[in-house]
Amino acid sequence: MAAAPVRFALWNVNWGHLLNLAASIIRLLLFSLAFFTIYIYIVDYPDNSQKDCYMKIERQLQLEPLLAMKSFFLFGPRATGKTTLIRQQLAQKATVIDLLDSRYFLRLSRAPYDLESIIAADPKEIVVIDEIQRSPDLFAVLRVLVDRPKLPARFLILGSASPGLLRQSAETLAGRIIYHQLNGFSFDEVGVDQHMRLWLRGRFPRSFLARSHAESEEWRRGFIQTFLERDLPQLGITISSATLRRFWTMLAHYHGQIWNASEFGRSFGVADTTVRNYLDLLSSTLVVRQLLPWHENISKRQVKAPKVYLADTGILHTLLNLRTLKDLEGHPKIGASWESFVLEQVIRRLGARNEECYFWATHAGAELDLLVVRGRRRLAFEVKRTSVPQITKSMRIALSDLKLSHLDIIHAGDQTFPLSRQVRGVSFSRLLDDLKPLP
Repeated sequence: MAAAPVRFALWNVNWGHLLNLAASIIRLLLFSLAFFTIYIYIVDYPDNSQKDCYMKIERQLQLEPLLAMKSFFLFGPRATGKTTLIRQQLAQKATVIDLLDSRYFLRLSRAPYDLESIIAADPKEIVVIDEIQRSPDLFAVLRVLVDRPKLPARFLILGSASPGLLRQSAETLAGRIIYHQLNGFSFDEVGVDQHMRLWLRGRFPRSFLARSHAESEEWRRGFIQTFLERDLPQLGITISSATLRRFWTMLAHYHGQIWNASEFGRSFGVADTTVRNYLDLLSSTLVVRQLLPWHENISKRQVKAPKVYLADTGILHTLLNLRTLKDLEGHPKIGASWESFVLEQVIRRLGARNEECYFWATHAGAELDLLVVRGRRRLAFEVKRTSVPQITKSMRIALSDLKLSHLDIIHAGDQTFPLSRQVRGVSFSRLLDDLKPLP
């Protein structure tokens, strides 16, 4: 006997309950979507000034005019875009010898003079030697090639350490080479509306252009680890990575202060000369800036120790474990972080060299954040994270003792305006308009 078919009576279904259930599910989905959007906005994009992560940044440095001499040394911290700049501007004109490529590195480590045969196999107008710090013996070979009149090629050398650390360059190519430091992105390259993002994430291209703040933070942590564990040993530095990381982190907490070797040595548990060696090492590898003190022939006792800054604010914030703008705004180092960021942009806007930049301070408390000296010209700057800057007693003392004709206060407001005959308040957002490069 066949079973009776099962029939559903739609009219027996409680449609009210079904509609209420569907409405609850829709509300839950909308709430989850809203929560996720707010989370991403607050946590992952704290600077509120996002653009497409693949935005095209036009670098200001043009290499071709700089290659006037037969050899040119472009140096800067690792990952600031030196190799990318070469590929963009000189791709068709250059033979690139990348010492990160094991084929070149091993061959030239065993026989540096093979450099000439490599060049002969691919003759180009320009020869680029990338990551020269991995094989400093090549400087002796380059001296021979640079002095050879029948060799038409010009040499562009890239390195991730200062020429002072790579002593061979100064000893073998003196008078034959031009030096230029390439840092990461600057204010004029990324645009006025991106200055908060540049401050928080720092100037390294991959950190600045990351798709999210979490990705930027992850890249910076990786940079710190790679720098300590791989880059420094390649320069022949045998200090343990754990020791230097601890020292680097302590410097982050000391950021913007006048160097005190005795205090640092006691805190670190080593001799003064040892911590001074650590400081000079990180300065030579371009991750720390020492702003030298200026001395004037006056009767007052003046500070003779340098001011210490981490060169990149993004790395500073990572070492201080400051992940978001909200974290930074609640930290006691926010003023020092902002000061170093603004000073870096001022120096780059002026086109001032490191040896032209100083700070000035007396033991009585008078101080000037930045003094740029070129020839007989003196440009003075103070940095204030306020929209209403005021002339202080310290500024008046600096104007008098240093015989300054003018002083600019770089502030966070929107307008540039005079505060007195000698003092002007300059809006940071108008820096490109109101501050002219040095001739």
